[in-house]
Amino acid sequence: MIVVDTSVWIEFLRGNSSIYPNLKLLLEKNEILAFEPVFGELLQGAKNKRERDIISNYWINLPKFTSDGSFFLGGLHSGQGKWLSKGVGLIDCSILMYARERGCQLWTFDKKLKSILHYDEMYP
Repeated sequence: MIVVDTSVWIEFLRGNSSIYPNLKLLLEKNEILAFEPVFGELLQGAKNKRERDIISNYWINLPKFTSDGSFFLGGLHSGQGKWLSKGVGLIDCSILMYARERGCQLWTFDKKLKSILHYDEMYP
């Protein structure tokens, strides 16, 4: 399974031809795992009802696990690794912990988040 960061979802929803086909295929194969804070960020930036409906439909239909403990672990690991000083905020830390706890890869375009990922945690 793959957890998709907000940065990738934004490009997908914009129809970016360099990632759209790949993410669409992964969605069709049920290989994407949703994380609530990512969809919260997407909804926060939605410009109208149509965009909110599209984002909400993905949220409703994608597999997901509860995020119990992801923010706590994100804060713990962030503090220990001094990730905040590297520009990685709590939501990004929690996304990483959510993916790690479930053995998933993380697909992100965020350079700061990528800087704390292990090579085998990155998708693609």
